[in-house]
Parts: sequence; structure tokens; C-alpha cells
Amino acid sequence: MKRATMTLPDDLAEAMESYQNAQEAPPSLTTVVQAALRQYLAERGFLRTRRPLQITPALKGSGRGDVSQQHDRYFAEAARSVKNRSTE
Repeated sequence: MKRATMTLPDDLAEAMESYQNAQEAPPSLTTVVQAALRQYLAERGFLRTRRPLQITPALKGSGRGDVSQQHDRYFAEAARSVKNRSTE
């Protein structure tokens, strides 16, 4: 992470203070500047916007109803199976 020192003109400093005071949980100056810079650069095509992680379930599934509870056992069985195939 890069560190920077910057000087804010009086009008920006006052606007920033007003913004922070208007918030129920005031964000830090760093947080606001990072958000503003991220938006500015993304709008100009210099920063790819982050997309939220989207997880889609497998169409078929495993057919097992207890995977969330027995996942360690299934991983161990799969690892043994892969190891056995590689030694053949």
C-alpha cells in the first residue's frame, strides 16, 4: 500500500468536515479520499470496478445431503482416491 501526504484547500476541508459531521458513524478522511479516488479513476477507465462475488450452485450437485456436515470426510476420501490413481 502506498502512503501519501496531501494538502486540502479550505473549501474541501470544510466540506469534508461537514460531511463527516453529518454521518451517524463518521468515516475517516482516508476512507472518503479512497472512495472518491476509486470512483474518479473508474469513471475514466483507469480502474476496473469490483464486481461482487457471485456463487452459482452446480446444476447437478453431489447427490449427498450431508456434505455441509461431512465435508472433511469427503475431502479425505477424494484425496485418497487421487493419490491411489497417481500411484497406479
